[in-house]
Amino acid sequence: MNNLGENSKVHTSTSGYSFTSNEELQEKIKNLEQELNDLKNQLSDIIQNKNKVAIVVFSGDIDRVLAAMIIATGAASFGKEVSLFFTFWGLNSIKVKRKLNNKNLNQKLFSILNPNNFSNLPVSKMNFFGLGAMMLKSMMKNKNVSGIEYLIKIGKELGIKYIACEMSKEVLGINDDELMEGVESGGVSYFLSHALNSAMTIFI
Repeated sequence: MNNLGENSKVHTSTSGYSFTSNEELQEKIKNLEQELNDLKNQLSDIIQNKNKVAIVVFSGDIDRVLAAMIIATGAASFGKEVSLFFTFWGLNSIKVKRKLNNKNLNQKLFSILNPNNFSNLPVSKMNFFGLGAMMLKSMMKNKNVSGIEYLIKIGKELGIKYIACEMSKEVLGINDDELMEGVESGGVSYFLSHALNSAMTIFI
């Protein structure tokens, strides 16, 4: 049997590759190792992304915000990294007070017409000037179902990120000191940096 020299001919039919020298063989092995490392890195990214959840809270209705908070805290309790992005009416669900200073006329009217904090959110149907929301809260209390305030507190303890839409804040004239503590501010690009690296994105 001939020894393999630098210029010897080598043919491997089982692997589907054909090599003409040891240098080519080594180069093929090097390329295959690189491809394998790339696949490992891609797999690692996929696994990491599956551990993240992004939720857009557009609604300011108590029943829909509750759904968002229940999903968020549930995912976080399973070890997921959760980001909640509050935009437009959703900002009412993280408000703790109302301030009218440093706002133009339209912004002041919007502030007065909207709930002054998350405890006064309406229900999406059959609100009846707040009566529907009161009935829902009473039924939840009777069934020992947690309210928004408690879920927000638990969410903070679980490490959930609360992000307020910067553009919506500017349009509606909502100041940072009207929002609860621990809320970050960011635009669409900031939220997308979370959403695009998440296993799922939910819009409520």
